[in-house]
Amino acid sequence: MSKAGALDLASGLGGKITKDDVKSAVEQYEKYHVCYGGDEAARKSNYSDMVNKYYDLATSFYEYGWGESFHFAHRWKGETLRESIKRHEHFLALQLGLRSGMKVLDVGCGIGGPLREIARFSGTSITGLNNNEYQISRGEDLNKSVGLGGSCNFVKADFMNMPFSDDTFDAVYAIEATCHAPDAVGCYKEIHRVLKPGQCFAAYEWCVTDHFDSTNPTHQKIKAEIELGNGLPDIRSTKQCLQAAIDAGFEVVFEKDLAEDSPVSWYLPLEPGRFSFSGFRLTSIGRFFTRNLVKALEKLHIAPEGSERVSSFLEKAAEGLVEGGKKQIFTPMYLIVVRKPL
Repeated sequence: MSKAGALDLASGLGGKITKDDVKSAVEQYEKYHVCYGGDEAARKSNYSDMVNKYYDLATSFYEYGWGESFHFAHRWKGETLRESIKRHEHFLALQLGLRSGMKVLDVGCGIGGPLREIARFSGTSITGLNNNEYQISRGEDLNKSVGLGGSCNFVKADFMNMPFSDDTFDAVYAIEATCHAPDAVGCYKEIHRVLKPGQCFAAYEWCVTDHFDSTNPTHQKIKAEIELGNGLPDIRSTKQCLQAAIDAGFEVVFEKDLAEDSPVSWYLPLEPGRFSFSGFRLTSIGRFFTRNLVKALEKLHIAPEGSERVSSFLEKAAEGLVEGGKKQIFTPMYLIVVRKPL
């Protein structure tokens, strides 16, 4: 089961980074980003190191706040956050026509929350691709705990250079993951290569929308906060993502920003002033308690030095996400469904 308590949060902070090296890793990670004098070129050329450090530092916070599935969702009125997250995953499986017997790839699978949900929903065998050792070890433990250790597996590798033969998978999906790629076309080309002809790839992408103005200082600040707090080399536009898929050789089946007609705003769980018992840890009050909890655990030397700084840049990300959502300049759920030609 997913880690839930304060001591679990403390024990997981830093992932596979040794306790004494966490502060140094935080400093190195921060230096990649605009807020600390970094630039896009450095983030792209060092994306593997940057993203690995990010998930070593942030995974324990994500699991503590979100559970096993680290993503947003289209949400109906009266629907809980957990229900919407599951439906969001099921919707992606339906777009791909997943069914028993298919061999599926989850690109950038995190600790495997969506993988397990989609595998049980569709009866498919899913391989989770991830370049972070800590997340894979958590995913393997969680797979075993629900009886999926034999039918689903994880592979540690870079999605820019996958260790699979051509035409291996019946379907491929990515949930808020390929946004970490330094080059969308290169990433999509690898997905195209390992996908069988005639089959589909579907993704929820993090993108700036047509409302984003690259010359607007406020928009630039929001974008930089999201990149810092989420380990992103750059945030592409919806048009760039779609064109990248076409340039990689795919045919477009369907594309839509699902945030546009979500009855409940996707950023609601993070919005200041909102209170929820079921999603308390995600609320501004819950995050305030978490920050102070982490601060206390660090002072007591239970959590490693630097943990409070991780909590701080994740809080900045939450603020940026809410502002980006309110101004409609950012979406975490631009859906593309594309097919590899026969």
